[in-house]
Amino acid sequence: MEKLIITAAISGAEVMKENNPAVPYTIEEIAREAKSAYDAGASVIHLHARMDDGTPTQSHERFQPIVDAIKELCPDVIVQPSTGGATGMTAMERFDSTNITPTPEFATLSCGSCNFGDEIFENTEDIIKTFATEMKKKGIKPELECFDKGMIDIAMKMHKKGYLDAPMHFDFVLGVQMSATVRDLSFCVDSLPPGSTWTACAIGRQEFPIAAAAIAMGGHVRVGFEDNLYLEKGVLAKSNGEMVAKVAAIAKLLGREVATPAEAREILGLGK
Repeated sequence: MEKLIITAAISGAEVMKENNPAVPYTIEEIAREAKSAYDAGASVIHLHARMDDGTPTQSHERFQPIVDAIKELCPDVIVQPSTGGATGMTAMERFDSTNITPTPEFATLSCGSCNFGDEIFENTEDIIKTFATEMKKKGIKPELECFDKGMIDIAMKMHKKGYLDAPMHFDFVLGVQMSATVRDLSFCVDSLPPGSTWTACAIGRQEFPIAAAAIAMGGHVRVGFEDNLYLEKGVLAKSNGEMVAKVAAIAKLLGREVATPAEAREILGLGK
């Protein structure tokens, strides 16, 4: 079984310090959280930007100093900008996160619209085509975020039409629209085209059970404050590093080694 890629989604766009005081807002706080995750075994930092008051932003002018600060502390880590941003942002506002230097090697691409609480996370086929086309021009590998089985089908349709290249990498975000159960994770994995790689994450209390299942099934794992604020029931995580360390410990128990950033790049085919 190949080594385990751990992605740390360190801040997100929705959670606030009122939910957990360790949620990072400032450039220094975000870089600190990235370093804590990296030191614990994360090879990918999934990045949302915040203003100092916690307001989410996709502006490359804010992303640039954040990425620079992360790279100063963790030179070899893979920084993966989100193009999902926050609900209510326009598509091209969301995509501005990729307009940094150097061009990101990896970024998310959400593969369909879905309910996100009381709001709609909009990803029409035109938006997906635009993002995929621009990522291909820039040499950015997309991580295909799928919130349900239908989004896998949309990604495969986009591949057949030439917008996405194989082998594709998927991220199953469970617990938003599709249930965060091993049954549904298995259904998603069984629906993938041959040669694909995949990561799984789950919202809230199912984060670590889904992580354990993904490790055992040969997939990869995403954890972090974006998806969950607790290390265990009733215990707020003090850092993203604590969450990554817990995943690394589960992986050790299950006999999976954790990938370095260099090994993660090889598994994902970055730069090829």
